Amino acid sequence: MLKSFSTTGIGSLPHSDPVEACRVVFDSVDIPFWPQLPHRSFLELMVPQYSEGFPFLRIEGEDIRVERAEDQAVASFYEAIGNKKGFPISREYAAGLYAFMDILREKDQKLDVVKGHVTGPLTFTLSLTDDQKRPIFFDEEMRELALELLKGKVSWQIDLLRAYADDVIIFIDEPIFSALGTSAYLGVDTAEASRLLSGLVDHIRDCGGISGIHCCSKADWPLVLSSKPDIFNFDAYFFWDTIGLYPEEITSFVNNGGFIAWGVVPTTEAIRDVTTRGLGEQLERGMSSLEKIGIPRDRLLAQALLTPSCG
Repeated sequence: MLKSFSTTGIGSLPHSDPVEACRVVFDSVDIPFWPQLPHRSFLELMVPQYSEGFPFLRIEGEDIRVERAEDQAVASFYEAIGNKKGFPISREYAAGLYAFMDILREKDQKLDVVKGHVTGPLTFTLSLTDDQKRPIFFDEEMRELALELLKGKVSWQIDLLRAYADDVIIFIDEPIFSALGTSAYLGVDTAEASRLLSGLVDHIRDCGGISGIHCCSKADWPLVLSSKPDIFNFDAYFFWDTIGLYPEEITSFVNNGGFIAWGVVPTTEAIRDVTTRGLGEQLERGMSSLEKIGIPRDRLLAQALLTPSCG
């Protein structure tokens, strides 16, 4: 059970030391999350971090790509899926996760809830390219393999974390959703984007986890909400007024028990000028805009979480 106005993070922190990053997490938020550390290693960027186990993958320095070779790699991949052990994330790719686990093991009792995360299937497949620099999203087989890989990362995380908490939240990080419809992504079919996202949301739920979706910037909120996540997280500092533009979708989401994670704390240079009072006023503007479209204030308060705007 999520407590209203609990705080958590998106994932990334600017630290290089995983132990120090975890100390910040446990000292700062109500729902601890394992920290991604992109400044520590290229392998901790959001695409490489979840790429282990993907067939035909090549990583050379800071270049990551897919190079098709023998079909045996695909057969081995599906065999691994059949084993239902998930796809682990190794220490080399997620030092913060392993430091996080060390701290959890030291605690005397289970926590109420912890949080993990995974790169969304759309962002993953549109960012990872083949040797012709073409996003693997446009290769149907690679797209399906990527979805299965990410499901495996989710399964493994939930199995790992549920030993230390009653509930496990997994946020799907989908920054590319904010760019759909632009000239760079005109070839992306929105129905397919929705299918991929819904598939991962459903898998989190099937594994006994609590699903969340994080999109920075302004996105197609009806498309995002159509996947029916348990938690919807958005940049409520710069884009607090955008979700009220879709009254039917956001009202249905809240009425069905969905939590809004208000990303009201900026992670840009704007953080230098904000005050606690100012952030409270920003949150009030956002909630008032939803109250005006008919969502009861008591629901908004009961089903609210707080996060940074991005991460």
